[in-house]
Amino acid sequence: MAAGWWVLIGIGALLVLLAIYDVLQRRHSILRVFPVVGHLRFILEAFGPELRQYIVTSNDDERPFSRNARRWIYASSKHQNSSFAFGTDAEFERTPGYVIISPAAFPAPPPPGGDPDDWPLQSAKVLGGPREREKAFRPASVVNISGMSFGALSARAVESLNAGAALAGCMQTTGEGGLTPYHLQGGDLVMQFGSGWFGARDSRGRLDLPRLVDLVHEHPIRAVELKLSQGAKPGVGGMLPGSKVTPEIAAIRGVEVGQPCESPPCNPEFGSADELLDVVERIADATGVPVGIKSAVGEVAFWNDLARLMEDGSRGVDFITIDGGEGGTGSGPLAFVDHVGLPYRLGQARALRAFAERGIQHEVTWIGSGRLGLPEEAIMAFALGADMVNVGREAMMSIGCIQAQRCHTGHCPSGVATQSRWRQRGIDPTLKSARAASYIIALRREVTRLARATGAAHPSQVSLDDIEVLEGDVLTPVAQRFGIYPDWAVPVVI
Repeated sequence: MAAGWWVLIGIGALLVLLAIYDVLQRRHSILRVFPVVGHLRFILEAFGPELRQYIVTSNDDERPFSRNARRWIYASSKHQNSSFAFGTDAEFERTPGYVIISPAAFPAPPPPGGDPDDWPLQSAKVLGGPREREKAFRPASVVNISGMSFGALSARAVESLNAGAALAGCMQTTGEGGLTPYHLQGGDLVMQFGSGWFGARDSRGRLDLPRLVDLVHEHPIRAVELKLSQGAKPGVGGMLPGSKVTPEIAAIRGVEVGQPCESPPCNPEFGSADELLDVVERIADATGVPVGIKSAVGEVAFWNDLARLMEDGSRGVDFITIDGGEGGTGSGPLAFVDHVGLPYRLGQARALRAFAERGIQHEVTWIGSGRLGLPEEAIMAFALGADMVNVGREAMMSIGCIQAQRCHTGHCPSGVATQSRWRQRGIDPTLKSARAASYIIALRREVTRLARATGAAHPSQVSLDDIEVLEGDVLTPVAQRFGIYPDWAVPVVI
């Protein structure tokens, strides 16, 4: 046989061995799903900075998350160096709404001794405390994992995130797709219900309260969240494509296999703020846990009605999750994704104003959601009155998401947003849960450092006076920009 053939046979054998190694290794989801060819991504990524000096985009051009943002998330999740060298490449004057954090002349000192990762960063408020819920509690982490349903995410992704929540000492919101075994890996849960009431619905698709009570009593559910709308597509409801409705998902949700699973825009249990509060109190009385809502922000009338009805203290939600228009979704109509619902900062300010004008803003725990998983965005949310932040797509990135934007197709290459058994086998829950925890801890650490740089001991004490927004060469105080008073948003930290 000619020497050339032996060379080809040798190359083929090496490629076979490499493919076997890629399929068996656990560190990289892409290589487990796409053996051999997946290495091209890492090669291109390694030479990316050099190539980008001449080709395509800068580090801050890509959306919804820039290359710099993804790099910080990936490095933080892998315990790699997340620092950036040679100064900033941000173009301050050309970036609308650029956040400038004012450092104090005398920063707050760090807690004495210990690793920064171990600094306590619990909520400034007791969730359910003002309304004296039977199972009120102080959340151990101000950074938690946002609601992403099983079905939209793969089983291994949900499992990794919940185990990661347990390692990081934070909570995971289930999403509206129902409670699954993959949510039960040790992490505390916020049980979310949308208009479909999946997991606690009767044969008509209405709320089955006894089933909900059983869920809370039998599982580590610390709170219940009623989803009014999602920031990425308010007014549309939700839709899980039929291709993702497997027998397992159908059984959990109580729907038909292979058929699109809809969460209607309107909830059959309530159609006004008054009826909403009745349902909230029924659930809270029956379960004992804090009950809140998640909503995009649009019309002012709803928030004024809700605050007015809560003013006398007889009824009320325990927490409000504000979901900004920047929030993510598997898919949605382009017009809704781009144009319906306020961005988080404006939405938080509008809702907070309705409560602050009646002096009851501190009777509620405020949770921010919508691309807040980066330190500078999270600290802005705290300054605007958030007591906690939820992270969704950033948590997905920590377990392998590469922003392929194929979530709605069922063909997610990293196995995070797909029901394909082959693709999701790229996720090793043991390894990915550690990465999710590492990212959550890193975000808490950076938020703590930013807060202390302003002189505050806790992120919730960061004032709107500590942050300005740059537009061109004009600096605007955040309070002035959003029309709220600084003292409205700063609770007492206990």
